[in-house]
Amino acid sequence: MIGSLRPARADLKSDVVAGLTFAVVNVPQAMAHALLAAVNPVLGIYTLMVAVPVGAIFTSSVYMNVSTTSALSVAAGAALAEIPDVQRAAALAVLVLLVGVIQLLAGLFRLGFIVRFVSNAVMTGFLNGIAVLIILGQLGELTGYQSRFSNSVARALDLALRLDRVDIPTTIIGLMTLGLIVLVLQTRWRRFAFILAIAAATVLLMVLGLPLFAATLNWQAVRTVGDISAIPRTLPDLALPSPQLLFSLLLPAFSVAIIGLIQGAGVSQGYPNPDGKYPNVSRDFFGQGAANLAASFVSGVPAGGSISGTALLLSAGARSRWANILAGLFVAVIVVVAAPLAELVPMPALAALLIVAGYQGLRIEAAQTIWRTGNVPATVMGLTFLATLFIPLQYAVLVGVAFSIVLYVAQQANQVVVTEWVLKPEGFPVEQPAPSVLPSRHLTVLQVYGSLFFAAAKNLEEMLPAVENTTRAAVILTLRGRTEIGSTFVTVLRRYNQTLHAHEGNLFLAGVDEAVHNQLAKTGLLKEIGEANVFPATPQLGEALNTAIDAANAWLDNQ
Repeated sequence: MIGSLRPARADLKSDVVAGLTFAVVNVPQAMAHALLAAVNPVLGIYTLMVAVPVGAIFTSSVYMNVSTTSALSVAAGAALAEIPDVQRAAALAVLVLLVGVIQLLAGLFRLGFIVRFVSNAVMTGFLNGIAVLIILGQLGELTGYQSRFSNSVARALDLALRLDRVDIPTTIIGLMTLGLIVLVLQTRWRRFAFILAIAAATVLLMVLGLPLFAATLNWQAVRTVGDISAIPRTLPDLALPSPQLLFSLLLPAFSVAIIGLIQGAGVSQGYPNPDGKYPNVSRDFFGQGAANLAASFVSGVPAGGSISGTALLLSAGARSRWANILAGLFVAVIVVVAAPLAELVPMPALAALLIVAGYQGLRIEAAQTIWRTGNVPATVMGLTFLATLFIPLQYAVLVGVAFSIVLYVAQQANQVVVTEWVLKPEGFPVEQPAPSVLPSRHLTVLQVYGSLFFAAAKNLEEMLPAVENTTRAAVILTLRGRTEIGSTFVTVLRRYNQTLHAHEGNLFLAGVDEAVHNQLAKTGLLKEIGEANVFPATPQLGEALNTAIDAANAWLDNQ
């Protein structure tokens, strides 16, 4: 761990620029997030100072930015809604402490495997949805029109219908910043694009605010960071969470912790480390927990893996985890040294930066690949994308997982295939479609591909060759590679075996795994088929099948 924290000289310059850019952009963002949690905006800044560097030290993800997010802040505000104002800061500290403990335990118990149930289609839809929300969520600050709607899509549509209400000076500053970022990103100065654009926008607004230009447009109407709240010039004091509120806030803390872990998993799965490998999700859980524990002692708001923060750092040229460590340090420097300057930064300029970061966070190529892969993954991706846009973020991934499960089960139920292996005197068998009617006094070897559970087993029963007009037929069903069979498939085998016996036929099972053999014995089906007709799988491929073929031919000869 310590070795991995040693800064590389080649990366340090880029990390300094990325960390400084993040600090300048996210000081007002963190203040706004604290307002969403219904607490003092200063607490959002304190969270950045502590949570960002601590998270960077302990997470597996090199680039993960652990900071304030709108979803976590809204959830925290809901959890503290019934707490009196005078107790809210103390309750917040307890809430964040509990969130940290829960996330630490999730990391220690290696619960990151849960993310395996979130498919690539779900995660791509979620990440693209987040990127679009980042873009749409900044249009109000970019244009100066604050819609009354809470949903970002609705706010964007409301803006499109009321373009006459946009503030011209605000829009000019925002679009100028946006254009300057795009322009500088095409040059060799691209790593400084965000900082240069912020500086230019700040200077321009100061100049245009002079009396010489005041007669043309009302440049004083352009909101700045200082209009949100004054930035304190002091570092946070340490605070001890009050133990009296632990039990009353345990359930809300669990909900907030889950939201943070889901968002963090989006970062883990969306941003590989420099070596091309994806981070250890369990260790990312642990890192987020450590960040929240640290934040609780400065009365910070909940922090989690931030997709927008990570995208911003990467857009600004982050090369290692030192970008996040330095970001926390730069926030402290801004508070102590440069707070008056930071308060002059125009909010539309910050909105332009986040719009570019959101655009760069889009997974367009990944979405195209999934779209071409098939209908099921494309549908799952699309539904998750829409869910991310229109329902709370903490539920969007869960909805996507539910879509994946439902569509996967439906797809698997229709992917059962039964083929016949036609035996040849020399060489390997020839595979062909299974006959619709089982031939009499003949050995038929059947191979089943696909699932053998639930609806799939029912479909299989309809695909097996009909026995009604057959007499004295022998059937070998190969089960090699099947380590478990469901009760529905057991019922299908029982009925098929009974139908064969009713027409003087016989069923043989080849390549039976030990676990499947035990299932057959426990359900009584082994006795019905006959122990002598069931041939266990062996390490040598084809051995069990050849033995079953000899037994089936011997049975036919005796008939």
